[in-house]
Amino acid sequence: MKYLHTMVRVTNLDESIKFYRDALGLEIIKQKDYESGRFSLIYLAAPGDEDAQVELTHNWDPEVYTGGRNFGHLAYAVENIYEACQRLMAHGVVINRPPRDGYMAFVRSPDNISVELLQTGDPLPKTEPWASMPNIGSW
Repeated sequence: MKYLHTMVRVTNLDESIKFYRDALGLEIIKQKDYESGRFSLIYLAAPGDEDAQVELTHNWDPEVYTGGRNFGHLAYAVENIYEACQRLMAHGVVINRPPRDGYMAFVRSPDNISVELLQTGDPLPKTEPWASMPNIGSW
């Protein structure tokens, strides 16, 4: 058995690509539009790790999706948790659970999917402004 991907339905493809590619730093591996089914599939992965992909499914006809919290979360290891969170904030992403411990943070995608970021290796030394940032919302 081999892990292939996790599928997430998205309502706004442009906003989702800005989040997953531009802010989070994933790379688009493959993208295909299916006119007969009226949907698009976009596969993304962390640089150098194409074995763990996220599939964004965008149905062209508007739908309301609920239960993002029921999904759980996606998780990515990062080389520097503070730099990753700073990049996300520069893209307008709210850090719901800041990396106060130098190890873990949570953010949400435009479709309310929870994304966990974990520091590779040992936690980084506690640093401001992160150490005193409060939680915002839920993750």
